[in-house]
Parts: sequence; C-alpha cells; structure tokens
Amino acid sequence: MLSSFKNTVLVRNKHCASSAPVRPCRCKAISGVQKPTYDAAGFLTESQVDQFQKDGFLVIEGFASQDEVTALRNRADALVEKFDPATISIFSTRNQTADEYFLDSSNNISFFFEEKAFDEEGKLRQAKALSINKIGHAMHDLDPVFRAFSRSPRVSAVMKSLGYKRPLPVQSMYIFKQPKIGGEVVPHQDSSYIYTQPLSCVGLWWALEDASRDNGCLWAQPGVHTAGLLRKFYVKQGKVQYDRPAPKYELDKFIPLECPAGTLVLLQGENVHYSAENTSPVSRHSYSMHLVEGTAGTVWSADNWLQRRRDFPFEPLYQL
Repeated sequence: MLSSFKNTVLVRNKHCASSAPVRPCRCKAISGVQKPTYDAAGFLTESQVDQFQKDGFLVIEGFASQDEVTALRNRADALVEKFDPATISIFSTRNQTADEYFLDSSNNISFFFEEKAFDEEGKLRQAKALSINKIGHAMHDLDPVFRAFSRSPRVSAVMKSLGYKRPLPVQSMYIFKQPKIGGEVVPHQDSSYIYTQPLSCVGLWWALEDASRDNGCLWAQPGVHTAGLLRKFYVKQGKVQYDRPAPKYELDKFIPLECPAGTLVLLQGENVHYSAENTSPVSRHSYSMHLVEGTAGTVWSADNWLQRRRDFPFEPLYQL
C-alpha cells in the first residue's frame, strides 16, 4: 500500500471491468475468511495455497510470536524517537503528491506524518510519536531488527510455498494507524504501484496490535484478483500519474479481516483491499512488506515510482 491512491471512487454499483491480463497461477493446484493453523516452519499447506489462489488473500494467525511483535514495536518507537523532522512529508491516500522525499524513500528509512497531525498554523496537534502515519520504505534492508524479521527462514518458507524462485523484497512499511487520526487507505491493488512483467507482486502484512473494524482493520474482496490489474501508477517526467481513471468498487463485497496481533495476511498483488480511517482511541500498528519475482523472465518496470540506487540493488530472500 503506497502513498498516492488519489481520486479512487467508492460506490455501491457494478465493479469496473478491465481488459488487463489476468496473472497466471504461480503455485500448486485457495469463501469467507478462514484462519488456518500456523505451521511453525512457515510452509503453507496445499489447502492454504489453494485458498490464497481462490480468494486472493490468506489470513494466518500466530505467525509472529509475542516477542517478535514486541521487538518490532519497540524498534519502531526507537526510530520515531530519534527522528528529527527537518523534512515534513504527509501521507494521504487521496491528496499526497510524490515529492522528492517520498521518491527517495525507497533507498531510506523515511517518516511520513498523518494528514490530520497538524493544526492550521502547521504545528503538531499531539506528540510526534502520535503523529507519524508510517515509516518506509527500505526497513527490511537497512534496519537490523526489521531485516532479521523480514528475511527469516519462515518468511522464505511462505514464498517457497507460493512458488517463488528468487523473491525480491522491494518495499516495507511500518503503519501506525494512530488513534483518532489514523488515515484511510482507499481500495487499491498493490500491483498498480509495484509493477512487473509478468505481474508478480505479493504483500505480507503483519498485525502488531489487534485489528478490528473499530480501529481500521483491513478489508478485502474475495476473488476480485481474477479480473486482472485495473490500472497502473507510474512516474513520467518526475510526476506521478495513473494510466486510466479510478475504478469503482462495491463496498458490500469486501470482508473485514479482523485479527489478533501476530497474524500474517497474505495479499495477492491484484487483490483489492482497503482500511478505513481510525477514529477510535486505540491504535492499530502493522508491518508490511511487498515482494516480486526476481528471475530473468520477470522485468521490473522502469517507470515504477520505487527505484533503487545502482549501489543499493534489491536483494533476494533466496535463489532456487
């Protein structure tokens, strides 16, 4: 989930059709939300893989231990504490433009404020720790705590279960979903922003606090990924834009993915998902990472917003 989902329309009428190709199945021959038992080694069962392929998402409770959850949250708190906001960049899924700070965040650990964090005079309404929307987008490579978690054998086992030969983690985000002001993330497909040919994006999203409808849990539409990619987000002459108008979504077809801390939610790149604004007094911390296939037959788009420096290339989890 990235920082520009501008002008997406939310209505309750028929889903917009697309002529984009449907991604071929990458793994072995996955309604309603089933919450499978977690395999301690990280490998998915055949039925879990089938469920993922059928629905476009999979909820796995208990993937991260309480110690791992605590370690990630403590590390995020420490990073925010050390952050001196000399540059202020605001995260909004409706109004944010891609400034230089945002575009370069693919090479850094960068900090983005909530849209409602500031008053009319540009001053924070609350403490800095309660004003940050997210940290991104290279935590999985640059921070030792997040790197160790993101590149664990269990994460590799998940990707092997999905049939990936050389998975490349390309972005990571720590989302705070702050109390009262946690911003909405409108319905979107991750492949719109993390584009490869052929399509190969998959998202791994971990709940680091209990996620409910009250504090802005994920909502996903089962099976919508089979319609293919609906639009692409790209950079042209230094400016970000979409290649076609915003789709229309039927919100009554989405399912709430309420889950306890430690849960892993797998999201196929063409699945459509969103999270509502958090108006509750309780935060909803989460960590997410997006990966693509890195084999010779898969091409990273040169006009993706996310581009690494030549001296800081994507590093595969493993290579089969």
